[in-house]
Amino acid sequence: MTERSTATPIEAPPGGPLARPWRWLSLGMFALIFLAAFEVLAVTTVMPLVAADLDGEGLYALAFSVPLAAGVVGMVVAGNWADRAGPLAPLLASGGLFVVGLVIAGLAPSMPVLVLGRLVHGVGGAAVIVPLYVIVARVYPESVRARVFAGFAAAWVIPSIIGPAVAGFIAEQVDWRWVFLGVIALVLPAGAMMLVPLLRVRELVAGDPSVRWSRTRLAWAILAATAALGVSLSAELADPWRWIVAVGSIALTVVAVRPLLPAGTLRAVHGMPATVLMRAVVAGAFFGTEIYLPYLLIARYELAPSLAGAVLTGAGISWAAASWLQGRLGDRVSNVDSVRIGTGVLAGALVVVLLIALLGLSPVIAFVAWTLAGAGMGFMYPRFSVAVLELSPKEAQGFNSAALGIGEALGAAVALAVTALVASAAVGGGFTAEFVVTVVIALAAVALAPRVRPPGSAKFM
Repeated sequence: MTERSTATPIEAPPGGPLARPWRWLSLGMFALIFLAAFEVLAVTTVMPLVAADLDGEGLYALAFSVPLAAGVVGMVVAGNWADRAGPLAPLLASGGLFVVGLVIAGLAPSMPVLVLGRLVHGVGGAAVIVPLYVIVARVYPESVRARVFAGFAAAWVIPSIIGPAVAGFIAEQVDWRWVFLGVIALVLPAGAMMLVPLLRVRELVAGDPSVRWSRTRLAWAILAATAALGVSLSAELADPWRWIVAVGSIALTVVAVRPLLPAGTLRAVHGMPATVLMRAVVAGAFFGTEIYLPYLLIARYELAPSLAGAVLTGAGISWAAASWLQGRLGDRVSNVDSVRIGTGVLAGALVVVLLIALLGLSPVIAFVAWTLAGAGMGFMYPRFSVAVLELSPKEAQGFNSAALGIGEALGAAVALAVTALVASAAVGGGFTAEFVVTVVIALAAVALAPRVRPPGSAKFM
């Protein structure tokens, strides 16, 4: 492995991420994650109403897969930019693009325009995450990083509690458009909170001007995003073309994404490559289920959006609680054990969700199952980030942080596309086909979990 840089972050005083040297920087980052969480949960809650209002039910899955796929391009640019110039410039640029996309979506007169807005703020929203990860790697000592990522998970708690209810109330009583537009007023203060602290540690976060812009990686990212969208659009075609286009698009996605990931990722090589792949797989299982679960509760059980969206609340709270727990446990629970436990809990919860769709079980069971799914994700998700940063030299932190996000985005986008494709071909519907796909993905994650451990590494055992 390449030798690490000798530059070290500030020594850790008592107080963790909220200790005086990092307080405002940590709060600013947590605020950005808070807003991203609110936007995700709110849009997932109100999208059934949006699709009905804009007569765009056929583009429902595409409205979620487009920002995920487009985010791949944003992450590649942000990762390259952060390695070259440090995280500040890409952070500001991606935040601006995120706001522009929210404006387009909030003012959309039709579903295709809303999808366009989702594309733009998907690029910006995904790109924001990469410089945040680079900041964590360069500013915080290794002993504090797990608690920072736990703080990122904790930033989902309040949006999880109030986000679905607030979004549902706004959509029902005012207008769903304000779910998008209302976030904009809070983005600027959150970004400003981070600016002065970042300027104070600019030597730590400085980039390496010798890192070149990789036009080749950008081209591969565009191709991968386009191919992933091709899988989504294939559901609109007639047989047999839907299957021909889908298989071809998936194959092209795999070819295009290979240069954007650490060597060996697609072969699940032990250590960092398998860790990046695992995040993609569990993201596909979890998020591929999450976008349909409120839709199921609204369509089958006729719940109001504010109540159906509350299913996301339990998952958000349990995600944050489990993330906090794994942060406190530290090395007492290894990365590989965290992932094994998390994937097992997630797979069990998704099987219950499938049974709800198949047998028409009480919606209360859906709330319980999804709360367990959130706990499984929270217990393992921070460990993906910690493991990758521990195994990354400084000059590759942007690339590898971007690879985590790229895998997550494409994993979720392809999973959503496949669920839509299978559902369009299934007889009977009722969301069963969608959840069968995500259960299969979750079981694959269970099988791959042991490969997170690097060969010969006691720390990950």
